[in-house]
Amino acid sequence: MTTDTDIVTRFGSGRDVRRIEDEGLLKGLGQYTDDITPPGQLRAVFLRSPYPHARIVSIDTATAAGMPGVVKVATGAELVEAGVQPIPTNPDFRRADGSPAATAPRRALAHERVRYVGEPVAIVVAWSLQEARDAAEAVVVEYEELPHVVDLEEATTPGAPALCEQAPDNVAAEMRFGDAAKTAAAFEGAAHVVQLKVVNQRVAALSIEPRSVLAWVAEDGRLTLRMSSQMPSGVRNSLANDILGIGRDKVRVTVGDVGGGFGMKTGIYPEDAAVAWAAWTLKRPVKWIAERSEEFLSSFHGRDQQAQAELALAADGRILALRLRTLANVGAYATATGMVIPMVVGPWVQTSVYDVPLIDFHIRCVMTNTACTAAYRGAGRPEAIFIIERLMDEAARQTGIDRIALRRRNFVRPEQMPYTNAMGQVYDVGKFEMIMEEGLDLADWSGFEARAAESKARGRLRGLGISTFLEWTSGMAFEERVTVEVRADGVIEVFSAVNQMGQGIATTLAQLVVDVFKVPIDRVRVVLGDTDRGDGFGSAGSRSLFTGGSALHLGSVKTLDTARALAAQSLEASASDLEYLEGRFHVKGTDLGIGLFELAAKQPGGHIFTDHTSAVQGPSWPNGCHVSEVEIDPQTGAVQVVRYASVNDIGRVVNPMIVRGQLDGGAVQGIGQALCEHMVYEPATAQPVSGSLMDYAAPRADIVACEFVTEMNQTVPCTTNPLGTKGVGELGTIGATPSIVNAVADALARSGRKEAASQLQMPLSPMKLWEALQRR
Repeated sequence: MTTDTDIVTRFGSGRDVRRIEDEGLLKGLGQYTDDITPPGQLRAVFLRSPYPHARIVSIDTATAAGMPGVVKVATGAELVEAGVQPIPTNPDFRRADGSPAATAPRRALAHERVRYVGEPVAIVVAWSLQEARDAAEAVVVEYEELPHVVDLEEATTPGAPALCEQAPDNVAAEMRFGDAAKTAAAFEGAAHVVQLKVVNQRVAALSIEPRSVLAWVAEDGRLTLRMSSQMPSGVRNSLANDILGIGRDKVRVTVGDVGGGFGMKTGIYPEDAAVAWAAWTLKRPVKWIAERSEEFLSSFHGRDQQAQAELALAADGRILALRLRTLANVGAYATATGMVIPMVVGPWVQTSVYDVPLIDFHIRCVMTNTACTAAYRGAGRPEAIFIIERLMDEAARQTGIDRIALRRRNFVRPEQMPYTNAMGQVYDVGKFEMIMEEGLDLADWSGFEARAAESKARGRLRGLGISTFLEWTSGMAFEERVTVEVRADGVIEVFSAVNQMGQGIATTLAQLVVDVFKVPIDRVRVVLGDTDRGDGFGSAGSRSLFTGGSALHLGSVKTLDTARALAAQSLEASASDLEYLEGRFHVKGTDLGIGLFELAAKQPGGHIFTDHTSAVQGPSWPNGCHVSEVEIDPQTGAVQVVRYASVNDIGRVVNPMIVRGQLDGGAVQGIGQALCEHMVYEPATAQPVSGSLMDYAAPRADIVACEFVTEMNQTVPCTTNPLGTKGVGELGTIGATPSIVNAVADALARSGRKEAASQLQMPLSPMKLWEALQRR
């Protein structure tokens, strides 16, 4: 007989339960947006600007509109005339003079001016994709080319081409944090001052499934969207309330399977709004599936920040102050997310695991004639952690203090918890030195010299890198709503507004249901991605488990309590006399009982239903120690990662297999940024020159010549949520990049090239490193 213990042991928390999402996907039964084809479906194609900055003189659509199969050709002017509003941005940020954040209106289709190559100018809707493509080529646009700017520093110099009238200096908004005077005094009295220019280059998210949207008017008269999105409620709200102005009750957004998001699918895009408008206007289904080239041109990019970073230290290596002057490229339009990431989220974690008493941060968001930047896995935390970890290693080289000792000397100590950092953020728990010690042991730090000698014998330069760090998770959305339904057909169906996008969240949520109800996991059905079923923030900021999972746990407990009361009534017994075993309530000491699903069948509607909303108390602060070793071929500059070990404090782990996949997959993305990824715009023309997979160097399996050794420390549970979990989806991405760059810098420094080590800028391509190795 299967017991409660057997069920929980096999399917509950802490177990490597195989993903329930995978069976359908492996059988080809996945339901992505492009798998849905309603009767009468039309296809949309966008005509895009070939210029980075130009005035639209005229658009002639007559020929295109008369071509075979074409149903509609629309321009930005038509959408403006129809009352379609710009995509909203955040009004709370300010420029230096106190005026509101500045940006040109970001419209579904460009109106009067285009501001980056690839900006959509017209939409063509036809019966077939090929007919739409042919007609798009027949649209004639006359442009008056305008001066453009790509480089961050050039964009902020007097006389640079301005992207909007409200910001002649191209600074959309800026923020300052800390005490400038006290920080300056600390620098004046410091024994050591370390200065670095740190660049986090622009990267592309490269989800396997591109952006996809299908819109139609349903039988109930509502505009309905099926799309690849991490945040369907946000898309619905922007579309209904701000862009089309038709009201939330008139719009439904659903999400099926999602082939990756990485933050890039967290908001509404101009193309989404244009397709929705076309379907609402034509009263026919309209589908748009982005091509890979369109993703490079017009999806959100990540990172693209540069900072002048300075660290002041006492003679014993204690950190006295940190000073930053940061320029963040938000692209042609300053989106809300594009500004929040560099001006808020990054600064929150900038001091990381270190006790930094004084800060002076000045961050400016700068507009350029490039695609917009927004969330990309880590979203502000990788940029900030990269800065502080590069500074720590450089400080060790310049002061002669061992880098491990330097870190140990500056860690926030456990007895300081809860600890408030210089940005006012409160870390609830953390044992950072303990995690580092475990990481050093796992990586065999003390055995490096022997491995370096072996590499040298083979003509290779070997370097050892470390990053000790934390990150912040939540997206500042602490509340989540769930529904739990025990059905008469033997299924427990749960709904959450968090979303699956390849990360295995449905399996993890199902395991939490098993914990409470102690039924086999095949009795649990997880439903996600439907704004009619419930509102919620969605999946971003590594919040899905610690907010969504916490709400589901509490909702399940509440449902079981309700069931217990109903069972007591049915069995004419006191609820305190009931015990719950193997999906069945029993009256203690008797053979009298009733099954959970049998009980549900007796209720009105044939179910026991709970609608539950709860909130966690604050963010979680996962942290880790990532140690890497690289070999450099001095003849070619090629880098290989030959060892990678990490210890990660992520609180309670629900599914170790899924978590390990998140950590290792994130690390590969971080390694990709360190070594090869770069979305490049040619300054003279502002044309993207890495706009395809022929030119954009995405990380491949052979970028790592070793197996990852990944451990999870569960001894420091989070105190801000009932599960004790901490976010994990972005942790590997945050830790890997500085670990790898520090390892390459270490290899250069060991070979007598300390200046080259301090001047390293990503990506560390073979050419860059070969040139560095030629300089003595």
